[in-house]
Formats: sequence, structure tokens, C-alpha cells
Amino acid sequence: MEKPLISITYCPKCGWMLRSAYMAQEILTTFVDEVKGVVLMPSETSGVFTVLVGEKIIFDRKEMQRFPEIKELKQLIRDEVNPSKHLGHSDIK
Repeated sequence: MEKPLISITYCPKCGWMLRSAYMAQEILTTFVDEVKGVVLMPSETSGVFTVLVGEKIIFDRKEMQRFPEIKELKQLIRDEVNPSKHLGHSDIK
């Protein structure tokens, strides 16, 4: 099975590039064996912040009215790429 590519689309005008890069680093560190990579894509539409696993949107800031916590984002990605993976302290609710 091919490893999925994670895509983070963010609004550069809103100053969200560093937040996106931090999340990408966390994802790559946690899911080194489960994902192909993380792509950061600047949006031409203001206010956009979405995270996709392959073609599936797992987080949309506009829909949720907030940003994801990194722990929450890791859980959402884990549920898509390796549901049996234990996330250590990120699994504590």
C-alpha cells in the first residue's frame, strides 16, 4: 500500500506559514514510517487552513472555527494512516 501524502493548505497573508511548518515537522517526526511526506501549500484565498490525508480533508479551520491542537491533529492523522499506532502522551485525552 502506498503511503499517503499529507497536505497543509494555509493562508500566507494571515501569517500562518510558521504554524503550518511546525505542524508539518510534528507530523513528519511522529509518522516517519506511515506517510510519504508533508506538502505546504499557500492558498490564494484568505483564511484557509486545511489538512488532508491523501484526498480526504481531516481538518478545515473554517468548518471548525479554530485551529487544531497538535495532539488532536496527530490523532486525526493516526486514525487515517495507522489506527493501531500508539501516540504516547498524545493519546491521553
